[in-house]
Amino acid sequence: MPRLHVCSLSRLPETVAETGASHVLTLVNVGTPMERPAAIRAECHGVVGVSDIVAPLDGHVLPAEEHIGQILDFVRAWPRERPLVIHCYAGISRSTAAAFIAACAMAPERDEAEIAQALRRASPSATPNRLFVEIGDRLLGREGRMVAAIAAIGRGAEAFEGEPFHLVIG
Repeated sequence: MPRLHVCSLSRLPETVAETGASHVLTLVNVGTPMERPAAIRAECHGVVGVSDIVAPLDGHVLPAEEHIGQILDFVRAWPRERPLVIHCYAGISRSTAAAFIAACAMAPERDEAEIAQALRRASPSATPNRLFVEIGDRLLGREGRMVAAIAAIGRGAEAFEGEPFHLVIG
């Protein structure tokens, strides 16, 4: 079964090595310095330059349909033979939202609340970015169910950095 692994920027190299991932999706602020893991080919690395905000803020990039569209395009192109690692700076908000959106897109028959509960069990600190989820819900035609599912699991435990985790799709 396909696996999505989620981690922070600082845990990216070890997560790629431990999982044998073939693809990496990076969600970081524009200008954040980062190095693609050597095991990941350039064409297998997607980068979405977007800030972890839910309202406009000077000097930051507000999540928009184009960003969530990039996430969906990357996930849909991922061949699924080997794991995909999704990461952001802390592994708590942007990456967990992207993993939730990806899981909903890849398993359209699966209940959103079930996916959100799996996310919470896998990561006590997961606090998916609300705006990412709202846009993903709209793009996937989930009629507010994704938003409701994430609201139901509530804010995750306080953490500076999330522990790496995975979700099984399907």
